[in-house]
Amino acid sequence: MNKGIKTVLYPVEDMAQSKALFAKLLNVEPYVDSPYYISFKVNHQDIGLVPNNPENGLTAFFHVDNIKSSLQILIDSGDEIIGDITDVGGGRLVASAKDSSNNIIGLIQI
Repeated sequence: MNKGIKTVLYPVEDMAQSKALFAKLLNVEPYVDSPYYISFKVNHQDIGLVPNNPENGLTAFFHVDNIKSSLQILIDSGDEIIGDITDVGGGRLVASAKDSSNNIIGLIQI
């Protein structure tokens, strides 16, 4: 089951500067604040800052129940895997692909 886009990741060069900007813009402090990931929760959506990512650009992530089958759907449609299924901690799995129009599609299974 696809639960829709609930996470958006922004790659940034300066984590401290971007954290200050997003905190002011979103009017909320981050609930995760680490050197490799800063995340804000706004209306049940995670807005994350990362110092680098395999997608190399802003990426919207669909939350799915079965990441393996969801990634296979993308592969079967000819999409190119950018980031294979990876456990990023706490059992959270992520993957991403690029479609034929060069759109990045992110997947998260929690």
